[in-house]
Amino acid sequence: MAYKLTKKQIFKEVRESGKSPDYFINNYAKISHPKKGLIPFKTFDFQKDLLQDFNDNRFTIVLKARQLGISTLTAAYICWLMVFFKEKNVLIMATKRSTAANLLKKVKIIYNNLPKWMQSLVGMEKDNMWELAFDNGSTVKSVSTSSDAGRSEALSLLVLDEAAHIEGLTDKWTGLYSTLSTGGRCLVISTPNGVGGFFHETYKKADEGENDFHPVKLMWDVHPERNEEWFQHETRNLSHTQIAQELLCNFNASGDTVIHPSDIDFIESHLDDPLYETGMDRKYWIWEQPEEGEDYLLVADVARGDGEDYSGFHVFKVSSMQQVAEYKGKVTSDIYATIMYGAGREYNDAMIVVENNKGEYALGKLKEMDYPNVYYETKGDHEYVSPNVAEYKANCHIGFAMSFASRPIVIAKLEEFIRNKQIHFNSKRTYHEITTFIWHNGRPQAQKGYNDDLVIPAAIACWVRATIYEHSKKENDYKVAFMRSIVRSTTTIDTTIPGMIKREHAAKQLDDQTSADADHKQYNWLYKG
Repeated sequence: MAYKLTKKQIFKEVRESGKSPDYFINNYAKISHPKKGLIPFKTFDFQKDLLQDFNDNRFTIVLKARQLGISTLTAAYICWLMVFFKEKNVLIMATKRSTAANLLKKVKIIYNNLPKWMQSLVGMEKDNMWELAFDNGSTVKSVSTSSDAGRSEALSLLVLDEAAHIEGLTDKWTGLYSTLSTGGRCLVISTPNGVGGFFHETYKKADEGENDFHPVKLMWDVHPERNEEWFQHETRNLSHTQIAQELLCNFNASGDTVIHPSDIDFIESHLDDPLYETGMDRKYWIWEQPEEGEDYLLVADVARGDGEDYSGFHVFKVSSMQQVAEYKGKVTSDIYATIMYGAGREYNDAMIVVENNKGEYALGKLKEMDYPNVYYETKGDHEYVSPNVAEYKANCHIGFAMSFASRPIVIAKLEEFIRNKQIHFNSKRTYHEITTFIWHNGRPQAQKGYNDDLVIPAAIACWVRATIYEHSKKENDYKVAFMRSIVRSTTTIDTTIPGMIKREHAAKQLDDQTSADADHKQYNWLYKG
């Protein structure tokens, strides 16, 4: 404001600026533009939203494209803290001290160009390349990632700038986190730098709701002054990897992923939040309730039992291979079997396919509970055997046996389904596992430090869908076999798990062709082509 303010007006401006960083920035912050020189900082809508995220969340992680002005916005936010709040201790950390110092320099430029009456609210006592200190007790320092950086500080705000490029940040985080124990906040900001490391892992977990960070993703096109013409011009001299990481916020650009990056992008663009997050651990996610007359497929992986990996399953609608539910958690095998039982019953007695390498106990529990539609196969060739025939047929076993020989074939079927848009995922958890499922010495597997507890059952689901349901005749034959295998039990299973439907099943086994044919007519809604 160029005109002289009265004391009453100054009081009002101080009050409004102190309440809102956006008000302060848009009315009083000036920044250095490389072409235009010193200009007023006018925030775009995405920047206003980000400021709100900074204020509303104790921990914020920002995955961003380059040249969005996020560092400048962060500097303005820090300046706002310095001017309007006492005893704030801010630490800026980057992989190079010069990078951190550059952000500190932006804070200084904004402060030095405030109106004199606003500067008089708080004076600067220390001013050098690495630290600014104010007479209200607030300080802001810039440091590189030395091993003891920030360890002795009690911080109000920690800023990790270009965090994906800070080496060894995972190890340093334990010490840094302790500096925030008194209620300090943290902003983690970066362009991506491949998978693995602190930034990727923290963002992935934040996106899945597995930690306290609030995730924000800012692609190149959030900027209102950018369009397709701008994008084409900017990318003319960039490689595919550079485009993916610098503008598309894509962690996976190396080409080492089993699933092609463009297919991974397609999966990401169709993700959706679940309608419900339920179950005793709230790890059972539901996107779509069961539909009458639909066939469903529940395919599961069982944890080793050492607490290091997860048990996980998908529920797919067979007709479209649309993911309608998913579970991923660390529970005992008996509880996991109960969860599968409840989910399978809920989804029209879905066929349950369990990888039996680690799932023998869970499969045994499903048999004990008389689940009517468990997958059996002949040994060696994955030929499906209906449950009522399995007990009389030699050379077959319960569950799906993933072997060294069959694993690449099954994974190839997943890649084929994804490439041809024949399977549709909703889950962020599945998506993130796919992004870290790579080729390692010619073998498809999870990247070191990650897991594939949802990728493997998805691959088995594709295999089962292709082999059992591929042609209409096979579909009908399967359903006839399914009808003949239905067992009706007087047993009531109380899952005691929220979101699971408790059902009662009564009557007898269909034991001859006549009764099977009669039920074929009664349950003809099962025979949708």
